Amino acid sequence: MTHNTALLIIACQNDHFPGGKFELPKQMEAAGNIVELLKDAREHHEFVIHIKHVYKDPKSPYMAEGSFGAEINKMVWPKADEAVVTKYNFNALEGTNLRALLTDHKIDDLVICGSMTQYCIVETARATLDLGYPVTVVYDACAASCMEFRGREVSVDDVQASIMASLIFSNAAVVSTDEFLTQPH
Repeated sequence: MTHNTALLIIACQNDHFPGGKFELPKQMEAAGNIVELLKDAREHHEFVIHIKHVYKDPKSPYMAEGSFGAEINKMVWPKADEAVVTKYNFNALEGTNLRALLTDHKIDDLVICGSMTQYCIVETARATLDLGYPVTVVYDACAASCMEFRGREVSVDDVQASIMASLIFSNAAVVSTDEFLTQPH
């Protein structure tokens, strides 16, 4: 990592955890790795940005604005000096102050983790890559859900592998938590 690194923790919210309204199969494993990344970022005094994905419609089946499910999970609860960005789209740059935060804090390197791989992670990673930021995605600190295509069930592992492979092709670095934490930074 460079001196001005930001850790983006995307949609690590209660509804994705066990008992939530949109529980992700490997959320607890991903969250455990996010905890390690967060601890490392805090120890290195790096800029941490928590990104909440919420839906304005109170009848939304999950992560409705103001609901318990839309809140950031206590495992990664933000400290008072950490930024929290609320987004209403998959791309965390769209309609938010995220780009201004990155510019104001002179961020020149992004580390991305959180949920959901096939939506918010990939959309935000590609958007920030398009802006010229070097992006590292920590794959085992990201959680996905299974999907369906033309009657074919696509497993969580296949969704995760496909998205991570496409991010590598897009010039993102894709590493494990252990690989990331053992790199000099």
